[in-house]
Amino acid sequence: MTRPGKVSTAGLKRRRVAAGHVPAGRPAARDHGVPEFERNIYSQLAGRLGQEIVAGLYENGSLLPNAQEMCTRFSVSRTALREAYSILNAKGLIFARPKIGTRVRPKSEWNLLDPEVLAWHLAATPSEHLVGELFVLRQMVEPAAAALAAAAPARETVQRIAEAYDRMERFKNGEGDLIGADLDFHMAILEASGNRFVAALGGLIHTALEITFRLSWRGAAGIQDNRLLQHREVFEAIRDGAPERARERMAALLRDSIGDVREYLRQRDEAAALAAAP
Repeated sequence: MTRPGKVSTAGLKRRRVAAGHVPAGRPAARDHGVPEFERNIYSQLAGRLGQEIVAGLYENGSLLPNAQEMCTRFSVSRTALREAYSILNAKGLIFARPKIGTRVRPKSEWNLLDPEVLAWHLAATPSEHLVGELFVLRQMVEPAAAALAAAAPARETVQRIAEAYDRMERFKNGEGDLIGADLDFHMAILEASGNRFVAALGGLIHTALEITFRLSWRGAAGIQDNRLLQHREVFEAIRDGAPERARERMAALLRDSIGDVREYLRQRDEAAALAAAP
């Protein structure tokens, strides 16, 4: 049995160590030929600390407990703690000062487009404000991407969008990976835009897209057919080479999807309030 606070090594070989997404001017976490198993221990420890930081356990600017306390709490070596801190520093969450210690950076410096940092935010109960911010980002990018894709629809990219939509239709009743099909649909449109910078945003906000999709499909009952129809309208506009129609249909889809998420969050909060009532 794992002691409270101890970093478990069970299943570590199956964990994916995220690479890249390092803000300019900040050093990447060091590798130095460290075996994969050890790197995964460092990554898992960084994940535990990262979740605690974004959850507000440590206030902005506050000092983290000294190294000895942290090593004792998590039952890890100083090397493991140092490497975990290197990962968190690369993500903009902490910084160290000689003879002072390690402090939490201001939230404005956190790399929110790092998939792991986003996942740490969303591992906690997603707030309407945070999800709303993610949808604003999507509303800024995806309608424009749909219009670009429709302006010069290539057969191969249109086929990829069509295949993703067909999978959504096939999985709409839960028999397969609906979330994966939805994600592929939107990622294919970003790539079909023909703009490398727009397409790159898909990779940066992949985690955000997956979480918002998951919440969208968990909204009010009976909503899937309506959203599937809207996805089809986006696809048809791109296929038909109608940029403005594609832009409008994608904007409408996102607008209604945030409504789905807000309804789900409202129901979740009401259920939590009822459960907490005496």
